Amino acid sequence: MRGDGDGWSLGPDGSKHWGRFGAAGLLLRAPLAGGGSAVLLQHRALWSHQGGTWALPGGARDSHETNVHAAVREAWEEAGIRPDDVRVRAERVTSEAASGWTYTTVVADAPSPLVTVGNRESTELAWVPEDEVAGHPLHPGFALAWPGLRAAPARIDPAGLAADDRLAKALPRTVALADRGFVWLHAEPAGPGGFARIVDRETETDEAAAAVPPDAAVLSFTRCQVLS
Repeated sequence: MRGDGDGWSLGPDGSKHWGRFGAAGLLLRAPLAGGGSAVLLQHRALWSHQGGTWALPGGARDSHETNVHAAVREAWEEAGIRPDDVRVRAERVTSEAASGWTYTTVVADAPSPLVTVGNRESTELAWVPEDEVAGHPLHPGFALAWPGLRAAPARIDPAGLAADDRLAKALPRTVALADRGFVWLHAEPAGPGGFARIVDRETETDEAAAAVPPDAAVLSFTRCQVLS
């Protein structure tokens, strides 16, 4: 069924963007068995706008929908991703036009690389390791947005999770660092490389740390810092 958002938004300069009320897409991240994360990408059908490129499942937002609702619905329609399997972490406006049109990327996690079922808008759906995304021929809009959406890997030594096992149960997860991007937080024994430091909001006021979105599973933690 076509929604009332289907259609072009026309700009004063004659430019047009799909979605009468804007558009939204879902950046869905899942843990890989060998460590790290993968992102669900859609290889766009050749007949579609910018066909043959890789991007996120997404599309026009209907007038009654929030950006989150629209992105999750599109992922269900285009990739067979059930809404119950998606944990939303953040949303970012990643494209704007003079007409007032916006594209919002909704960032979310899945517990594992889920089985996908594509529709006619896709030639392929694939879980692509995070560090391989940029190597694909990306949709121009997604290519511009990707550097700000990519999650830097950040590890926590499992020994450091003893203070609150609710955090351990919440990992792995995407953490939004306000205007500083994202990290992919997971537990791993100490070793060389970057680590994440979780600090208690009652005892740490380091301005370099960035706020973690409220989450029932990490009630006593509100800040995260990536250390190099």
